[in-house]
Amino acid sequence: MDYKKSGNAKVGKNAPRHSEHNAKGSDKNPFGKGTDKAALLARMKAAAAAKKK
Repeated sequence: MDYKKSGNAKVGKNAPRHSEHNAKGSDKNPFGKGTDKAALLARMKAAAAAKKK
């Protein structure tokens, strides 16, 4: 086989096929926005109390 005429290997593009709707840095999920641990803890406590009853 004559490898000289086969050309170079194709280089990968290393890019996602689509953008996520809640990707970091977007309007829905901006950079620097911290998670609200107090709200999460309140939801967890409410779920535990509901499960206990």
